[in-house]
Amino acid sequence: MFKEIRNRYIRYAVIIVYVVVLIVCMVEVNFLWLFGYSPTSKDISKPIQSVASEVYTADHVLIGRYYKEDRSPVHYDSISPNVINALIATEDIRFFKHRGVDFLAIFSSIVSTAQGDRRGGSTITQQLAKNLYRTRYNQAVGLLDKVPGVRMLVIKFKEWLTAYKLEGEYSKKDIIAMYLNTVSFSNNAYGIKTVARRYFNKETQELTAAEAAVLIGMLKGTTLYNPIRNPERSLERRNVVLGQMHKAGFISAQEYEAARAAALGLHLGEIEDLGNGDSYLRTAVERWLASWCEENGYDIYVDGLKIYTTIDSRVQRHAEEAVAEQMKPLQRRLENAWQGEIPWRDSEGNVIEDFLENLAVRTTYYQQLDERYKGNKDSIFYYLNLPKPMEVFTWDGIKQVQYSSMDSLAHYAMMLNAGLMTMDPYNGEIKAWVGGINHQYYKYDHVFQAKRQAGSTFKPFAYLAALEAGMSPCDKYVDKFVRITYTENGEEKVWEPKNADWVFSGREMSLRWAMGRSVNSITAQITEEIGWDKVVDAAERCGITSPLASVPSVSLGSNDVSVFEMVNAYATFMNRGKKVEPILVSKIVDYNGNIVATFETTATQAISEEVAWLMGYMLRGSMEEPEGTSQALWEWDLWRNKNQIGGKTGTSSDYVDGWYMGVTKDLVTGVWVGCDERSIHFRNSQTGEGSRTALPVFGRFMEKIYHDDSLDYDYGPFPEPAVAINRKYDCPSPRISRPDSTLLDTIIPLRLPDSPVEIPVDVEELKKQFENTAPVPEEHKANGDQDGPAAHTEPHPNNKIRIRYPSKK
Repeated sequence: MFKEIRNRYIRYAVIIVYVVVLIVCMVEVNFLWLFGYSPTSKDISKPIQSVASEVYTADHVLIGRYYKEDRSPVHYDSISPNVINALIATEDIRFFKHRGVDFLAIFSSIVSTAQGDRRGGSTITQQLAKNLYRTRYNQAVGLLDKVPGVRMLVIKFKEWLTAYKLEGEYSKKDIIAMYLNTVSFSNNAYGIKTVARRYFNKETQELTAAEAAVLIGMLKGTTLYNPIRNPERSLERRNVVLGQMHKAGFISAQEYEAARAAALGLHLGEIEDLGNGDSYLRTAVERWLASWCEENGYDIYVDGLKIYTTIDSRVQRHAEEAVAEQMKPLQRRLENAWQGEIPWRDSEGNVIEDFLENLAVRTTYYQQLDERYKGNKDSIFYYLNLPKPMEVFTWDGIKQVQYSSMDSLAHYAMMLNAGLMTMDPYNGEIKAWVGGINHQYYKYDHVFQAKRQAGSTFKPFAYLAALEAGMSPCDKYVDKFVRITYTENGEEKVWEPKNADWVFSGREMSLRWAMGRSVNSITAQITEEIGWDKVVDAAERCGITSPLASVPSVSLGSNDVSVFEMVNAYATFMNRGKKVEPILVSKIVDYNGNIVATFETTATQAISEEVAWLMGYMLRGSMEEPEGTSQALWEWDLWRNKNQIGGKTGTSSDYVDGWYMGVTKDLVTGVWVGCDERSIHFRNSQTGEGSRTALPVFGRFMEKIYHDDSLDYDYGPFPEPAVAINRKYDCPSPRISRPDSTLLDTIIPLRLPDSPVEIPVDVEELKKQFENTAPVPEEHKANGDQDGPAAHTEPHPNNKIRIRYPSKK
């Protein structure tokens, strides 16, 4: 067919065109699997970019990112002209003059390479093709990959074709933006926005010519010219880029000299911290969205979503600070309690043999040693006991130590941990989530994942069941010895609960007083009377989802539950008996700015409004009733404008777990404190009960909340009942005079002197009134919940006692 063309030059040209077209077709269809996959028109119109998803608080503060490639795309208009000019000057000076492939640059690079000055001829569009479609990967070339010298020819040809396709689909500005969003800057950092934050803590449009030259200069060698690792080389490369910008006319001679004389000027941002997963909140959001992503076909690691949580950044900050501030002295207290002694002990107080060894077996390092030395214990533990330099977390900062692996295990096992969650009880929005003391060293989330014995914080569900059975807060029981016989799994058992102070006073007490003072014997009597199945049912209706053993001790918190569940359940009391589903995420926006999901709570009426209001009133009893277990809260500035706080302390057997559940008119907060290993704990009630471990965290947190004028949370009483209260509830207990069922008017004036005062008192009468507040004898062992009265007094000479009040704020 070509012989019909008489002019041989035209014939040769036609043949060349024909061959080129044939090769193009063969490459495009991957003829005989020789060339590998080529991007289709669909691929070109929707280029695949792995884009990081970002997590925000409700007040639009970035708190975390998810990515496989750390990339946050920006539009062309949001990129500094300095960046664009630096890129064109160094990578593709004829960018606006070619259509994807610059044959003049290719010819120039061949000549330069032949003369010993090796240069590249790839355009920015070709480099974009390489970044988007992985053209240099092994899978990119088909069977011809096996032919020596052919692989790179095929790759280059496919990049040319892809570059032409990109130029046909997108404008030059789009291609520049796409390139700067996809290019790698090493250390898993992709895109100009990410590195601008990382190295200069700036938005992309704010970069100066010198800063842009540093970042674009890295593209020649991201490790070699890294400004952190190799600042001198980075500075040298920056000046080369500045020279190219001056040569191209993008900056004046004066600007060039000024930029060239400037220091690197690094100002490292915190973008790495946001993406490494070192956040309980970030991990909680990922877990929260797992099923949604699966059902809707999204991958938060590549789809560039913007995820808005219900968290308030200010409340979250106050929660984290309160935990840190209170855990430091608590940790010191625990270490002092066991100074010079081994802390891991069984319920009888005996040291647990092989405790650390059993911990070691669970570690990855042990598994590696076990495989390397074929199970030889001597070799394994030789290396486990070999000291080496390492960093460990302490409350005085990260500490450089010479520890063995066994030393490290002992150190971390002895650390107290904590969990805190705060929720709006009316709409279910979670406002703060503190899963532990440091996510880098303790991955386990103590809000949602950890489940521990709730102690007395579970008692309100017994009193709820009692109210639902027709009782009132004023109904009275006697604090006395209780013996309950019951059958469990076909076996007859006997339960004889003890009070925290091992004393039965014989006093007649109202339900509100008994719950406020956390009297085990009366709680047990109520449980026996109404049935422990009713207690389990009440707890489950309010929001407890963990399996609950239906036994008499259920009311004293013998079952394991999470902070998340307890906060949800207590919220039911404050929300007029409606149980709401807690929500952590409010909405999700896709990469294009479209809202793809919104989340709202669902509410069900779990208990009646009357009973719910009465439960709120009962919870205030721990502050308002004699010897209430929450009265240590007077230490904090929480009592203005007739503010009311309800709450319940909780302490599990042997002081393993300390709890506090606090409710105000606006928020429900749960706090847990304890060691991850249950065999390590405090030794007595004075140091280890919930009123002395978890309650101070709550008190400090709420004080910070009330002192923050930017928040809408303020002091004030609980809401008045919205329905008729048809049973008696206002029944002051002995030794309390209250004109309006609140202690605030009488207590506050007494607690504000600037220095301690001495009040004459009849010591014998005092002893009678506080006969049940003595510390628990060391020889006694606790049985069930261990919360006792919060009030403790010491006799003073001359028939006086010294009452210590905090100074005025």
